[in-house]
Amino acid sequence: MSDDSPLTLEAIRECLDGAIPSAVATCASDGTPNVTFVSQVHYVDCSHVALSFQFFSKTRDNVLANRRAVALVNHPVTAAKYRLELEYLRTETEGPLFENMKAKLAGIASHTGMAGIFRLRGSDVYRVLDISSVRGKILSLPEPQHNLLTALRVCSQRLAGSADFGRLLDDALGCLESLLDIRHSMVLVLDAAGSRLYTVASRGYQPSGVGSEVAIGCGVIGVAAEQRTPIRITHMTAEYSYGRAIRESIEREGLGERLETTIPLPGLAESRSQLAVPILTGERLFGVLYVESPEDLRFGYDDEDALVVLAAEIGIAMRQLEPAGESADRPAAVAGTPRAPLSGPPATVRHYPADDSVFIDGDYLIKGVAGAILCKLVSEYLRERRTEFTNRELRLDPTLRLPDIGDNLEARLILLERRLTERKAPLRIQKTGRGRFRLRVERPLSLTEMR
Repeated sequence: MSDDSPLTLEAIRECLDGAIPSAVATCASDGTPNVTFVSQVHYVDCSHVALSFQFFSKTRDNVLANRRAVALVNHPVTAAKYRLELEYLRTETEGPLFENMKAKLAGIASHTGMAGIFRLRGSDVYRVLDISSVRGKILSLPEPQHNLLTALRVCSQRLAGSADFGRLLDDALGCLESLLDIRHSMVLVLDAAGSRLYTVASRGYQPSGVGSEVAIGCGVIGVAAEQRTPIRITHMTAEYSYGRAIRESIEREGLGERLETTIPLPGLAESRSQLAVPILTGERLFGVLYVESPEDLRFGYDDEDALVVLAAEIGIAMRQLEPAGESADRPAAVAGTPRAPLSGPPATVRHYPADDSVFIDGDYLIKGVAGAILCKLVSEYLRERRTEFTNRELRLDPTLRLPDIGDNLEARLILLERRLTERKAPLRIQKTGRGRFRLRVERPLSLTEMR
């Protein structure tokens, strides 16, 4: 940027991440000045910012009295300083902007040892009247490691070629790792009831956590889904690690059986940067794309923009892969060399109708609609030795209670397929064509309904 270029908010967005507290000057009605520090000066759009309102203070009184303020913001890498002249417009106490700043404040509070003390009362929205630079020594920026536009172009091309739901998810997470060096990521899909998200794909975690669930409105991922807005945290939050610590404590105390029907959400032991982006097409929420890193300040505004675009591409691709023209005909048995009789001890499949949870040889596998689907497949296999199925016939089966619209059946089959593989179960699901799949059984089976 040349010295003659007008300063814009977009050009200084990195100063608005809360890495360095910003000074805010106001003036009382009698002319008495007041200067204080605020946790966040948040970028809203090209002409507005929002300041965190945490305490009833002299600054608050002054702003409400004369509506003018001046903020001094700092670049976290170059040490450049900028002065923003502001006009107060309103305070928001709910909604996407408020939730976004609330989540970010939790990260800042934890990073500064102020967790439990910082509480966001509101997001004060200001119009930016003028931006000017402050003289001082400025350090050079390091060369960017990635060209985000180029990476997005390649991602878009790869996603456009994804032929099925599983390939789409793997391609999306693969692009994040190979093109953007984001090594820990996952995709969660909204359930039919619209109350929970469940993990259908992950990368960079062991175990994968496929099948784990997050309630809408809970944590970074749940809030991003609830508010339909990206949530980005640049420091580790105590709230994030709390749940993991509780779970580890329960397991240490030998009470792990109480957790057996809960698959742990995958995640880093010390996640210091997090970004959750809703996957949307129009007003419809498909799920959430989530990434994290052990580094502070790993994801900036540009990364957030890039992942919003990528999430939109995933949403469009998901919509295009929704069923169209599926056959409900029962597929014929596959001809070929007869398989040898199954050998080995029978695998015991237990099904609990109360929540459709399924256990194989005593180990928890899955619950909910995916559990009901597996129970149906095993029942038909034992009754008729049937192994060939279609997605369409599952959709038409009233016992599975799938909704008429947005049933996410493909996501549930991917979830089931990956859970069976991860648990090394003696039966697997194998895709055999568009809307068709095969149940592969490797040991004799028995099914017990637990009433």
